[in-house]
Amino acid sequence: MASADDALIAAEPSVAFVLPNAYIRVWTGPKSTMTIDDIRDNFALLDDWDDRYRYVIELGRTLAPMPEDEHSAANKVQGCASQVWLSKHVDGSRAVPVLNYLGDSDAHIVRGLIAILLTLYSGRTPQEIMTIDAPAVFEELGFREHLTPQRSNGLRSMVERIRRDAREALAAAS
Repeated sequence: MASADDALIAAEPSVAFVLPNAYIRVWTGPKSTMTIDDIRDNFALLDDWDDRYRYVIELGRTLAPMPEDEHSAANKVQGCASQVWLSKHVDGSRAVPVLNYLGDSDAHIVRGLIAILLTLYSGRTPQEIMTIDAPAVFEELGFREHLTPQRSNGLRSMVERIRRDAREALAAAS
């Protein structure tokens, strides 16, 4: 008899991330089931930051491709050392709108950070977005000591961009 996990694995492609002491499955696809708790658990399995950086890069590879026309000045996040684009898509088919995001960067580590941010924020209502403390999550994962000041500033810029989008959506709904 197949388990629910077997059905999920069959229904959605994934990538295996293999390290000497850990085997981690990174869910991919447009409706990824990976949660921030999965990322936390996977980080706990990894002993050193070289492995954690490799994992973050692998997360970046799971991002849905961003169409070329969305690599626009309007979607570019200011304040990042690398080039970063966040494209907001509002699902207004529900009683409360949901904000979905695509993200991309020209830097592998930054793409991974975007993947973590989208795991936190994408597919949520503006109210939910405003309650999420992404800096605390990144602190908990240990990034404070392991990101350059430029990357930390870029991360803050990405979070502020998403929160600004949520504030604008809330104002539009009022």
